[in-house]
Amino acid sequence: MNELYVSPSGDDAGPGTSGRPLATLARARDLARDLARDLARDLARDRAEDRAGDRTRDPARDAPVVVHLLPGVHRLTETLELTEADSGVTYRGGDGGETVVSGGRRITVRHGLDGVWTAEVGDLETRGLHVGGRRVERAWIDGLPGNAVRTATGYVTDSAEPLSWGNPADVEFVLRGVYPWTEARLGVAAVEADGDSTVVTMAEPAFGWAVELYNSVVPWEGGGESYGPGLPTRVENGTGFLTEPGTFVLDTSLPGGHVLRYRPRPGEDPGRTEVVASALETLVRVTGARDVAFEGITFADATWLRPNRPEGFLHYHGTGYYDGGPIEKVSFAEGAWVTVPAESLTIPANVVFEDAVRVTVEGCRFTRLGATALRFSGGADVLVRGNVFEEVCGGGLTVTGSRAVTIENNLVRDTGLEYSGSPGIAVAGGEDCVIACNQVNDVPHCGIVAGPGRGTHILRNLVFNTLKVLADGGGIYLSGPQGGSHDDGALIRGNVVRDTLTPYNFALYTDYGAAWVTVEGNAVQRADNTATLQVWPPLENVVLRGNLWDAAPVGWDEPPPGVTVEGDVVVTDEADFASRAAGVVALAGLEAGHAHLRERRPVS
Repeated sequence: MNELYVSPSGDDAGPGTSGRPLATLARARDLARDLARDLARDLARDRAEDRAGDRTRDPARDAPVVVHLLPGVHRLTETLELTEADSGVTYRGGDGGETVVSGGRRITVRHGLDGVWTAEVGDLETRGLHVGGRRVERAWIDGLPGNAVRTATGYVTDSAEPLSWGNPADVEFVLRGVYPWTEARLGVAAVEADGDSTVVTMAEPAFGWAVELYNSVVPWEGGGESYGPGLPTRVENGTGFLTEPGTFVLDTSLPGGHVLRYRPRPGEDPGRTEVVASALETLVRVTGARDVAFEGITFADATWLRPNRPEGFLHYHGTGYYDGGPIEKVSFAEGAWVTVPAESLTIPANVVFEDAVRVTVEGCRFTRLGATALRFSGGADVLVRGNVFEEVCGGGLTVTGSRAVTIENNLVRDTGLEYSGSPGIAVAGGEDCVIACNQVNDVPHCGIVAGPGRGTHILRNLVFNTLKVLADGGGIYLSGPQGGSHDDGALIRGNVVRDTLTPYNFALYTDYGAAWVTVEGNAVQRADNTATLQVWPPLENVVLRGNLWDAAPVGWDEPPPGVTVEGDVVVTDEADFASRAAGVVALAGLEAGHAHLRERRPVS
């Protein structure tokens, strides 16, 4: 038998049959590993006998090992680690209901003062809470109260309100738009009265790093000169902020005695409403495995705790953030410059594949997650098809340094809920990656991003309602060299990009020295700028052919030497545009067999 069954109500002492399923994924992994090893050994022997003419191979031995995850919530208390020893195994959910692999911890709450629910949660750290299946935000206020200024160690204000915030070390400042494309998160160290003023001392090294990192002189709207971080745009996780229904705080002032507080929504009852805190940071990690698949599984309830640390989260661009080290000054126009980190770290993922080969992730759902949902680094021959990425604090899917990756017919929406610079889909450093027929919508910055690589094809995607929070990006954004010729360069064809929302954007954006790129047969509508041909470093060997724009790209009248424009059309009348774009629109986005992905459903 090549099949094992796992149920939340199973028993690890059982055989793992459909009638007597196992209880945990860890036990199923260990048994599946043994099965796969035995099958590989038998298959090698059968092939040797076939070559010798001694026997005919049993087709059943060629079948993969399948671990069936029966419907229900499979709660992980530690990361499910898969290695090369787990090659040849498929993990399959569904079978009549939703299968959830959860890193969450169920919380028992009780009524507290002023109608607030409370729970003593030991040493639990989390940034994510779901009540009755719905995400709730950490309690927050807009900005720093009073007349405030930045100091060498933090901020000072004439308001006494910060003294009532609660445990200062739990409080986090959010700085949106330090650069137009950047949103940082910095912790507080202390809040103290000083006469008629209140002094807020920020956690180090994050604040000192921020002063060094965020410096610029820029010409764009709302720009000018900036030297270090300004005032916070939002302040989160103070017990004094817990005024709005559907918000929570985590008080960690007592080591090992953390207290979770939640202000309920109308109609919620602590005896009947499930409360789940995201606890694990990584649900599944696959390293060096071959021929593995995940099918029909919902991955949910994971967090990411880095911003809680004294180093904070000093976002720079996309999924990258600063962790100390050299800072460089980059000039890009006369008198204009920004400072950038020489090296960046990348927001991690809650489901991770490293150097895995021949991988399929199909029909899965990634939701209630606190970092990037899914990441591939290295490896080759990857298929990501028919999945839903929604309600994710970081990006939906990132691919770095992988070869022959196909990302098709996925729905990515409502991502970047906490890390607003995160793209919906991002690839970089790869070869022969295809991003086709996906729908990406309602994201805070870029929809689809392709960094330097070779042979990236972005085809027939529907991208809309992007750049909802941060600016200076694109519905589709591509930067850097993309190959050595048009034969192995990037192709952006047949996409529909509309409603790129924040000012100072380029809906279809080839940027920062993009080279060997063909932009062909796309339809772009309702953006601050449809595209730009004038960037620094300049574009090289970029061809725009047969695209439909509702406004002329920047530099359209006098394309720079590295850009060729062939047969593009600008149509400003909306009805005429719709008529001309109908053929492109009909083929863009989810194909008919995947249209059902747009249906929202609760997590079990």
